[in-house]
Amino acid sequence: MQATVILSTYEQPFHLERALRGYARQTVTDFEIVIADDGSGPETARAVDRVRADTALNIRHLWQEDREFRKPQILNRGVVAARSDYVIFSDGDCIPRDDFVQTHIQLNEPGTFLSGGAVRLPRSVSESITVEDVRAGRAADPAWLRGRGWKPGRHRYRLTRDARVAWLLDAATTTRPTLNGNNSSVFKQAVIDANGFDAEMGYFGEDAALGDRLFHLGLRAKMIRHRAPLVHLYHDRPYRTAETIKRNTEIRRRIRKNREVRAHLGIQELSGLDPATELAGEP
Repeated sequence: MQATVILSTYEQPFHLERALRGYARQTVTDFEIVIADDGSGPETARAVDRVRADTALNIRHLWQEDREFRKPQILNRGVVAARSDYVIFSDGDCIPRDDFVQTHIQLNEPGTFLSGGAVRLPRSVSESITVEDVRAGRAADPAWLRGRGWKPGRHRYRLTRDARVAWLLDAATTTRPTLNGNNSSVFKQAVIDANGFDAEMGYFGEDAALGDRLFHLGLRAKMIRHRAPLVHLYHDRPYRTAETIKRNTEIRRRIRKNREVRAHLGIQELSGLDPATELAGEP
């Protein structure tokens, strides 16, 4: 097994099913998917079961009780559960292009993590994408998306199929590569060395905080946003609050100032918390 894809999700069965269908048409098959579910209801389990029933995907569904935002904890359990030495992080609201997993596998190297990005779609386009659109590859086709109302603006080359153009754009971008929860990958051991994601953080920047700690451990970041694109489906974020953003920003400032290398409440502390359940069917 070359990689484990860890997909975070919470109460988005419509999006999750489309994301999983994207993984069913990847150019490589030697990978598993671990769904890190922060307490979704039975509709999410049913969506996973539908995909299991008619694809060859190797899917494991980790579920924890819904007790507000506990995404870092379930992601850490996903890392521990991963059977591969290499983990790819993404979200259950992101549809990968067919070469997404292959590109992450081909470009990885020891001492680095890969920093990807996402093309964010408006609500109207996101809600119009069907399972059949994903199966046919249309959901990541820029011409088809423009025809549905997507206005790419400065991101018009983000979904380019020209490998040389994508490489040049990644090399030329001035955007600092960070660990993005919807599109990043790294060797599992490095995440364990950093003690994973920090449960002291709420929504906003908890993925980048892990990246900060990886930097302090000596890892380099490699930009691959144009070479390994995915499509981000629109959704509301009721859990995004000014208070949480302020608190997480202060935590990241502390991490950088003190050059911290390990999460305060991470993988090592999981043993004292409620375990997750691996779902074979509905919760």
